[in-house]
Amino acid sequence: MFGYFRDGDRRFRGEICDGIVIPDPEYIDVDDEYDLSALQILPPSVPTKIVCAGLNYIDHAAELGMELPTEPLIFLKPPSALIGHGDAIVCPPESSRVDYEAELGIIIGKRIHGLTPEEIENDEDIIEGFTCFNDVTARDIQKREGQWTRAKGYDTFAPAGPFAVTPADLDDAHLDPENLRIRSFVNNEVRQDSSTSGFIFSIPELISAISKIMTLEKGDIIATGTPPGIGQIVPGDVVDIDIRGIGRLSSRVVWTILLTGILLFRFPDSAFPVRRFRNFPLHPTDKITKPITGIKEI
Repeated sequence: MFGYFRDGDRRFRGEICDGIVIPDPEYIDVDDEYDLSALQILPPSVPTKIVCAGLNYIDHAAELGMELPTEPLIFLKPPSALIGHGDAIVCPPESSRVDYEAELGIIIGKRIHGLTPEEIENDEDIIEGFTCFNDVTARDIQKREGQWTRAKGYDTFAPAGPFAVTPADLDDAHLDPENLRIRSFVNNEVRQDSSTSGFIFSIPELISAISKIMTLEKGDIIATGTPPGIGQIVPGDVVDIDIRGIGRLSSRVVWTILLTGILLFRFPDSAFPVRRFRNFPLHPTDKITKPITGIKEI
């Protein structure tokens, strides 16, 4: 299991073992070991792009009354949307319906292009790790515009983490990445409960299809689609993505008003360091959005 961390001005990758972080010497030239609780947890990768699958669960297609796709439906999120465990999801003022979507994330291990599923399956270096991912979406904007870039591309709309688990880690635990329980929680209430065994396209098929469109670089993240049960989150909520053998990713939801300049904030009772945003979050009780019904989600 590995992750990225910050200690003061030092940012580094490290292996996690029993609450201790051992820095990778490629990132930081020290022999120190760190207590995990003393570090800021960063997103588990530094991608050049985040590629997402739009409809990749059989039970989600059934929920929506849609036919199964014959090829992956993909879209992009910008790396600027990426945040880590404990960071806040910032609801944009332009949207009145922001949704969570629990997904298994794949971290690419090396540069690839135009590979077959068989080539991907037989090369153990292609997948560096797996992580929890939340494909946060401004659903009303997605429905209104048709194009998904704005609805899914806002800053903070790609929580990932807390760490990454390698394929070898899963093998050691006798776990199959295509047969993992995946759940989402809002304020500790289960909202999604499914399994990656419901994938329409397997992990090698998905990576292959994307690699034939664009070159994938080391560190790129692929989000593999969400199961049924997605829904709205509002300021004050805490949303968790839990995947067996991978971990539990937690995010607080806040509202913003637009202000000039960059302000600092820390959400209440947080042990996580202050984050910088171009928007300033109001207290969760200052503005709560009302649910919108009758919107189909992908």
